[in-house]
Amino acid sequence: MSNFADALAPIIAIIFTFGIPGLIIFFAIYNRHKERMRLIEKGLSGDEVKAYFQGFNAKSLPNRFSPLKWGILFTMVGIGIFIGIILEEAGFSESLIPVMILVFAGLGFLVYYFVLNAKLKGEKQNGANSSNGN
Repeated sequence: MSNFADALAPIIAIIFTFGIPGLIIFFAIYNRHKERMRLIEKGLSGDEVKAYFQGFNAKSLPNRFSPLKWGILFTMVGIGIFIGIILEEAGFSESLIPVMILVFAGLGFLVYYFVLNAKLKGEKQNGANSSNGN
């Protein structure tokens, strides 16, 4: 029985490695095709369909605050690594380093959220003040 399981393991690994991503890609393409066919059946032209899907394109609007997010995140991860190493040198468990990395990465995202929220509120108020001044 053990020999059968040992022989079956690589076959299952290959099937899962190539089969599952293949199925995901197949169903993604199939669902996209079905959705577009429904739009065509409703009588929409090619340009209308393109305009419809243009609104869902996440890449159409670049995130101008992306460098801020990554800068804060990498800085906080670096601080987490530093504190984890200091705690390890102080005699704590070595497993605190990944914990500190995750904690400070989470804090980095929270800092990014609050900084971005304040920045967007400031821009909104500046936009409202400049439109009232005209």
